[in-house]
Amino acid sequence: MNKGIKILLADDEPDALEFMQYNLRKEGYTVFKALNGKEAIAIAQREKPHLIVLDVMMPELDGMQTCRELRMLPDFKQTLIVFLTARSEDFSQLMGLDLGADDYLTKPIKPHLFVSKIKSLLRRYQDTAAPLPSISPNQIVRAGGIEIDKERFTVWRNGEIIELPRKEFSLLLLLASKPGKVFTRDEILLKIWGSDIIVGDRTIDVHIRKIREKLGDGHIKTLKGIGYKFDA
Repeated sequence: MNKGIKILLADDEPDALEFMQYNLRKEGYTVFKALNGKEAIAIAQREKPHLIVLDVMMPELDGMQTCRELRMLPDFKQTLIVFLTARSEDFSQLMGLDLGADDYLTKPIKPHLFVSKIKSLLRRYQDTAAPLPSISPNQIVRAGGIEIDKERFTVWRNGEIIELPRKEFSLLLLLASKPGKVFTRDEILLKIWGSDIIVGDRTIDVHIRKIREKLGDGHIKTLKGIGYKFDA
């Protein structure tokens, strides 16, 4: 079932790599290993994995720097990236989300939980329509001078293309698909992250802030204590 799905694991602890590789291979995934950030980037460019797990604290390049460099490469704009770290501070988590991470796992983690998290993320990769709202048959949303092409994962503003990572794109598409409608935080979490991944309210705030930085402040409105809406 999972044959053909490639996962790259990057961690400077050999025991942690063996633990993760063993449990993922049992599920049928093809797994590659790296001991530092530079090695991870080289393997990623060669193998084009569907999902990358990055330990935050690594030599050469740490996980944050590695994620930043990967997101700058066209081949990895939409690749799923997960941070793995012994630190659980909000600062680390939000910094990772700022860089475009899709999820965040804290060490130590039990094998069944680790595999479950990976499966949940890959489920969206294998069914790319899952996190995106149903829209018009031509798969394009136009609102407020912005054009969103669902099939090509592109956003245009006044003729200029805007690069958005997967989660930011999905969130913008959801809001823009129904201009004026208020989406509650619970609705957003369910439609974009799903019911089997637990993230906090601040995760939504980080993604909204990143979208505003790229599109301007005039499109997405905040309704305190309720949620967000897109104004055309």
